Amino acid sequence: MPSFSPFVDKLAAIPTKQASIEVGSISTQYWEYGNPESPIQLVMIHGFRGDHHGLEPIVAELGADVHVIIPDLPGFGVSEALPSPADISAYSSWLVGFVNGLKAQNSVILGHSFGSIVVGAALASDLPNKRAIMINPIAANALKGPRGVMTRLAVLYYKVAAALPAKAGYALLKNKTIVRVMSETMAKTKDPNLRQWIHDQHDQYFSLFASRDSVLEAFETSVSNDVSQFAPRITQELMMLVADKDDITALPEQQHLASRIPGTRLEVVEGVGHLVHYEAADFAAKNIRDFLGLTASS
Repeated sequence: MPSFSPFVDKLAAIPTKQASIEVGSISTQYWEYGNPESPIQLVMIHGFRGDHHGLEPIVAELGADVHVIIPDLPGFGVSEALPSPADISAYSSWLVGFVNGLKAQNSVILGHSFGSIVVGAALASDLPNKRAIMINPIAANALKGPRGVMTRLAVLYYKVAAALPAKAGYALLKNKTIVRVMSETMAKTKDPNLRQWIHDQHDQYFSLFASRDSVLEAFETSVSNDVSQFAPRITQELMMLVADKDDITALPEQQHLASRIPGTRLEVVEGVGHLVHYEAADFAAKNIRDFLGLTASS
């Protein structure tokens, strides 16, 4: 039985609705939180193999006075996939189209993990928004450095899953043991209830994707790009929320990225890894509210 969400009561107090928008030739599903009559203050982009649910703990901690939009990335959750090839340029163009379609050009754009790469690429090209937030950004290329071998093994895993007959391929991608290993690796909390809830979240939402080919293309895009390659062209006001135990991008790499984008505000939470949105949602919300110019939530 799934464990009890520590954010359920706060989230239940926030008005929420689902809607969709056509971006180019594909349908994107998104969720709207807070007062829909107020301007959109925050557009949040989730990471690889997640969907909008992963960022809801931050919404819960932000409170009902913040108007938030969270789409399911193309090919994940219930959004349609991008046409092939779904490279970083395609994701960037999608985000620009999504923001313009919702007339959210004055909002702050937030990206977590793979979402930070999509946001970084869009900031460096045609995204009109002036302010952005990155949570656990991918600050260095995953195919290089000490984690390069493990990343290449992961690429092989997705390629094998795409090459196998459909039933076997989907079974491999959705294998609960493999998903649990990923979850155990990323989770750092010692709280058994929170840890179990995180695993339940990954069990429920980590395997919702459009097709084997689309998830393979998204993964290859995520590991062959990083925010640093866009840093010279990012001129927007930026805040980075990072963690000292992030196994995906180490803290020194995050600090180096921040130093390359003038004026970047860097906030570090201790004892947390790549799941700031789950394990330190209150830390994220406090800093986001401050960045938005809001007082602390009650």
